Amino acid sequence: MDYSIFELGDFKLVSGETLPGAFIAYKTFGDPSSPAIIYPSWFSGAISDNEWLIGEDKALDPRQYFIIIPALFGNGQSSSPSNTPRESPLKPFPNITVKDNVTAQHRLVTEHLGVQIARLVLGWSLGASQTYQWLTQYPDFMDLGAPFCGSARTSLHNQVFLEGVKSALLAAKGASSGGSAAGESAPAYRAWTEEEKVVGLKAFGRVYAGWGLSQAFYRDKVYETELGYKDLEDFLVNFWESWALSKDPENLLTMLHTWQAADCSDQEPYNKKLELAMQSIKAKTLVLPGKTDLYFPPEDSQYEVRHMAEGVGQCIPFPSVWGHWAGGPGVSKGDVKWLDGQLKDLLESNRWLLDTTGLDNDSYTSAPNWG
Repeated sequence: MDYSIFELGDFKLVSGETLPGAFIAYKTFGDPSSPAIIYPSWFSGAISDNEWLIGEDKALDPRQYFIIIPALFGNGQSSSPSNTPRESPLKPFPNITVKDNVTAQHRLVTEHLGVQIARLVLGWSLGASQTYQWLTQYPDFMDLGAPFCGSARTSLHNQVFLEGVKSALLAAKGASSGGSAAGESAPAYRAWTEEEKVVGLKAFGRVYAGWGLSQAFYRDKVYETELGYKDLEDFLVNFWESWALSKDPENLLTMLHTWQAADCSDQEPYNKKLELAMQSIKAKTLVLPGKTDLYFPPEDSQYEVRHMAEGVGQCIPFPSVWGHWAGGPGVSKGDVKWLDGQLKDLLESNRWLLDTTGLDNDSYTSAPNWG
């Protein structure tokens, strides 16, 4: 095991339930005396799946920063259905929110690692949702924020997409969705058979395949030209199905709830007023949506940045056909280089690079004046 565990004890959740014997997995890079960077994991990702953005040649340089990767509840390393004994085999795992995750992460970095202020919080996809939660739940804790290919609140369209993958997964065992962020609908909860897992996970991967990458990615057959798959079916089987089959279905359902219910304004004092939550952000925040992302389109990020206080936020879309995958997990080398350049600029000088995507950059800013 190349990561560490921080024991949380009996952990009170937003839902009112308690997660008994909870723990959070994490890994650090660099010297603890260096400025801290908090880099949460993403939907389904292991800690190691974040490491592609860390290196001595990159913005996240462990010679300069103390980099902390905390693992999401449900990812199989932190407390998850796959590694947590149940009080009853007929009782599903508790619902976990983004706020639950960030509250646990705050305890990890302050109580256990001794960090009192962070230089940067950043993350991809559901990691971006956690970044927004950090920025609004603990607005004085960090200097900088960089959510990429993610959102402050899961949009209705994104919730619909997640209903599709959730329903495909649950259908394998004769269950259905109870609705967005409402879990499984079945006469009685029961565990999965091995055959149901295989069928459900393959279906999950195939539905996901239509959303993770853009229309242009498929039209240009980038899966052949850059990834080396021989044809579309080869890509669907050996990339998407292979990825899904490596996961535990109950873990995925736990994280799906976290994603569907994500809303950093669903806490005091914002009371689900997203605009108020955005106005509360104090850290200088670089928002990087994917220009062709089907989950988190640039228009949603534009709205978030427009409601930040003047001088706080800037939004620059990835100029990429890789859709959501432009932001991770390190497969598109050109996008990795572009992202790393943006992060270097943010960390080293706070001077913004010009937007070269062809979009109207003025429409993506809240008039920052960052030196």
